[in-house]
Amino acid sequence: MNLPHSTPDLPGVGGSIKQRPEDFFVQEIPLYEPSGQGEHVYCEIEKIGLTTFETIDRVARALNVSPRDIGYAGLKDAAAITRQLFSIQGADESAVMNLHLPQMSVKWAARHGNKLRLGHLRGNRFAVKIRHVNPTDVVKLTPLIRQLQDRGMPNYFGEQRFGRRGNNHLLGAAILRDDNAQALKILLGSPDKSLDNPQQLAARQAFDRGDFPASMKLWPRSSGMERRILARFIKTQNPASAVRTVDQRIRRLCISALQSDFFNQVVSRRIASLDKLLPGDLAEKHDNGAVFRVVDATVEQPRCDAFQISPTGPLIGYRMTLPEGQPLQIEEEIFASRAVRPADFRAAGRLKVKGARRSLRVRPTDVELAAGVDEHGPHITAAFTLPAGSFATVFLRELMKVEPDTSD
Repeated sequence: MNLPHSTPDLPGVGGSIKQRPEDFFVQEIPLYEPSGQGEHVYCEIEKIGLTTFETIDRVARALNVSPRDIGYAGLKDAAAITRQLFSIQGADESAVMNLHLPQMSVKWAARHGNKLRLGHLRGNRFAVKIRHVNPTDVVKLTPLIRQLQDRGMPNYFGEQRFGRRGNNHLLGAAILRDDNAQALKILLGSPDKSLDNPQQLAARQAFDRGDFPASMKLWPRSSGMERRILARFIKTQNPASAVRTVDQRIRRLCISALQSDFFNQVVSRRIASLDKLLPGDLAEKHDNGAVFRVVDATVEQPRCDAFQISPTGPLIGYRMTLPEGQPLQIEEEIFASRAVRPADFRAAGRLKVKGARRSLRVRPTDVELAAGVDEHGPHITAAFTLPAGSFATVFLRELMKVEPDTSD
């Protein structure tokens, strides 16, 4: 992600995170337990090799309900074993328990009165095997873990927020500015030999040179979204009309990626002092999420030292509260560098994005490290818990001191 580490002076163990699902396990920790009554059926589904949205679509078809009636508290990677919470409106509890679908199983089901919403999580528990390491190097990590728990780790958004091509935030910016020509170039052009298979590469190259019929012939059938967008563009010759075919869910993800990029840049600017308050900061109370303005940083700093409060950064939106003083200067410099202002999010690609504040740091808890060897070779297993919305890969890149390599 080309972002600074918070423990640069402490060595990591290197290595890589394998693409084997069994090497990456995550279980959601619910914010509350289902009451046993209500029109929604809550369930925990263990899935392997499926995204959250693929899981929702499969469950919706199996139960003959609309995907819109299925709630979820967080997004989880496909390349993992994940235990994830869902709510299903209008479903029968026994029908949910009796679901037998490939790559997933239902662990429990119980009724509740409201739909599960994004963020209805206390946290996530991870167990990750780091491969291509010397297992005895696990001892190096003790002082590093101690510092991350004392001062906190950077609350960066992980690279998965930016999509497989790493450009979701750029697409979000194009959508925000109604730059439909640029959005089409990102969606259908901009070939990259390191990311695209030969057929996709050729399709993107044809689009960039203006041979749209050839591009349509080259896009594989599996690239349904790209083919749909290109078909509309060929028919209408109108970039705005073509971009309007992009699913609302994708638009929302790209705008969210743009917010994430801004936030990451603020964290990187303050990386050396994540545990220090500045006058004018907007600080978050960790016990209840309330945010308040810091008037006298010296008065509030002891609470920050005790990890009761932390400075926050922007999830940019038109109603987001801005800090004052030096924190405001940092944020405004980053907004200006991207030629974007909070007010621009009032109509972000047909979405109204209010914005919020997010803690610059979080504390990993219940950290356990173990060295071992299995049929795939030596490894170090890191088990840890993070608050909802924080990324395991950010914690792991501190331990590894390299970008988490997910290739075999």
